[in-house]
Amino acid sequence: MGVLVDGEWQNTWYDTSASGGKFERSAAKFRNWVTEDGSAGISGEAGFPAQSGRYHLYVSYACPWAHRVLIFRTLKGLQDHISVSVVHPDMLEDGWTFDTDFNGATGDTLAGGKYARDIYLKAAPKFSGRATVPILWDIQKNTIVSNESSEIIRMFNSAFDTVTGNEDDYWPLALRDQIEALNDRIYNTVNNGVYQAGFATSQDAYEGAVYPLFDSLDWIESNLSKNRYLTGSKLTEADWRLFTTLVRFDLVYHLHFKCNRKRIIDYPNIWAYTRELYQIPNIDDTVHFDHIVRHYHYSHNMINPSRIIPINPILDFSAPHDRGRLKAI
Repeated sequence: MGVLVDGEWQNTWYDTSASGGKFERSAAKFRNWVTEDGSAGISGEAGFPAQSGRYHLYVSYACPWAHRVLIFRTLKGLQDHISVSVVHPDMLEDGWTFDTDFNGATGDTLAGGKYARDIYLKAAPKFSGRATVPILWDIQKNTIVSNESSEIIRMFNSAFDTVTGNEDDYWPLALRDQIEALNDRIYNTVNNGVYQAGFATSQDAYEGAVYPLFDSLDWIESNLSKNRYLTGSKLTEADWRLFTTLVRFDLVYHLHFKCNRKRIIDYPNIWAYTRELYQIPNIDDTVHFDHIVRHYHYSHNMINPSRIIPINPILDFSAPHDRGRLKAI
């Protein structure tokens, strides 16, 4: 992904020279919150009330961070209230584009723009930084609400409950400390760990990421041998944040990012757990393997300069999982 510097687009996604070969992810720049009544959230400004039809999402089906948000839009019944545009899976010199010559790439259905960076420049003409997805756009105020996926899923979890009548809670108060601890380890060693391994440009940086990744997967496998979900019997945001990495692992991260000590299908409990989450009603509609495989192998020319798309294993995410027998300790 490129970055805007003084109005010029530079393809610096793979530049690890300043960090000893380590991949470092930049922080999100837009941190406002949609709340039930429009009051200020924990960061940003007030003025973003939860209203049907007011907000639009820009996502990539390939991106695990955007996938989180699509999942919560589905879980919370927001499909008829928050519209979506899907970028093209190829992310090349111009970053994410709204080209439509790939199945499922919709174009910018809201504004008809050409590039994701145009959305950022519309919200902040002097914007300098990476034009990432997801982007939550306020149609009424004509600006970006947030581009931080971990916060958008929490907005979706509760802000629109009076709009939809869906009060399912994936961040329950009693489990928040446990969820935060899980999120912290899983983000640093698994969600982002696969990227740190894949984009490493030194052996030390690679090994510094890949060993903690598999230590955490072994730890998760042990947890799931006793518990149905990460916190016990309750499905929470921690599970969904993990799922978007697991569902991509064997088709992309195992080969493309050199995360190849084991596959997810080699972990009996994690593999069954991944299938269970995939089989929750309508979640499969958020998973687009064609976009996932195409994006990683075609866009990352530093890793795959030939841009050959692998045939990949055939995985049956619809196979029975028998997870219902597990209870919390």
